Amino acid sequence: MDWQTSEDTVPSSPVTEADARFLLGRPPATGAWRDGDPAGDRLFATFGEFTTESGGTLPSFRLAYETWGTLNTAHDNAVLILHALTGDSHVRGAAGPGHPTSGWWEDIVGPGAPIDTDRWFVVAPNMLGGCQGSTGPASIAPSGYEWAARFPYLTIRDQVSAQALLADRLGVSTWAAVVGGSMGGMHALEWAAGLPSRVERLAVLSAPPTNTADQIALNSVQIEAIRIDPRFAGGEYYDAADGDGPTRGLALARRMALLNYRSPTELNQRFQRSWQSGVSPLGRGGRFAVESYLDFHGNKFTRRFDANSYITVVEAMNSHDVGRDRGGVEEALAAVTARTLVLGIDSDRLFPIDGQHRIARGIPNTLDGDRAVVLTSDFGHDGFLIETPLVGQHLRRLLAD
Repeated sequence: MDWQTSEDTVPSSPVTEADARFLLGRPPATGAWRDGDPAGDRLFATFGEFTTESGGTLPSFRLAYETWGTLNTAHDNAVLILHALTGDSHVRGAAGPGHPTSGWWEDIVGPGAPIDTDRWFVVAPNMLGGCQGSTGPASIAPSGYEWAARFPYLTIRDQVSAQALLADRLGVSTWAAVVGGSMGGMHALEWAAGLPSRVERLAVLSAPPTNTADQIALNSVQIEAIRIDPRFAGGEYYDAADGDGPTRGLALARRMALLNYRSPTELNQRFQRSWQSGVSPLGRGGRFAVESYLDFHGNKFTRRFDANSYITVVEAMNSHDVGRDRGGVEEALAAVTARTLVLGIDSDRLFPIDGQHRIARGIPNTLDGDRAVVLTSDFGHDGFLIETPLVGQHLRRLLAD
């Protein structure tokens, strides 16, 4: 998901000076962006009452987003980029005030890049329910306190409905392309199936047509890891002092997730059975290097994400079924009119390639017939973020005139 990210691409070692500064001190109770924090490159759009599929209500909501390039006079050169599970709007740009990490797709988006900002007007919103500027559980509710666990249950369709309101606000009636990977690919597919007249081109990267029982099971243990942390306190932790929030549960959930983002081959080749230090892990108190890698990324994650928001967006991911109330998956895919790129990674154990092949078979106008593009990579699910030269080649094909 993804991307700065639900799928970390940071090297395991050594820890950089920037990482060390980021991890200095006790972690805050929440890593959410809060009102009063530096906006960085974010723009904000605020909307009125929003009713969710399940009947929940937000009296108003806000989406944070970033843009690159210029919208032309015909308003027909806009490209929507949708991030993965724990990503945000910061597709490109340096880390700095307001942005804890640098852009997650620098090699893909920019002047002369596969998604060329000299040609395209690129928009990247932080999804509804997220915690990097868009309304989510860490936002202030009408009561004057954070929504916390009272935040309404969201579906993928709810999040796309919010994105459609942003498109309307920007004056974009039809996207030249909608591009998403992992959970962002779920959003992209929902755009194309639910609002086909608004999507000319579509890129679904490393995403399935439905979230399966196996994937829901993996998500359920991550949610439970957060909820059983005593400092989660039923979601009411926002006033906790630094170091007293539910960071252990959130870090554990992140470590669980990382095991699905990388492949066994990549982990085994990178770490083998090496030790983190000269102290043996065989009963001497030392640690294997792979354990240290998971701990580092789990702890880093707690400084840029919110525990309640993690539950909200994971539950939204679990809702994903493009065929729900549309006569099934194949009927829903048959309604897609966009010229489509479907791409998967051969070593992806989170969303295996059979799901991408099913999408490609069902959509009438794909670049490569009834088979998805399959990239060979040892990086597993994260391959769509790491193998950027190959991903970029296929995006250029999609965006060619």
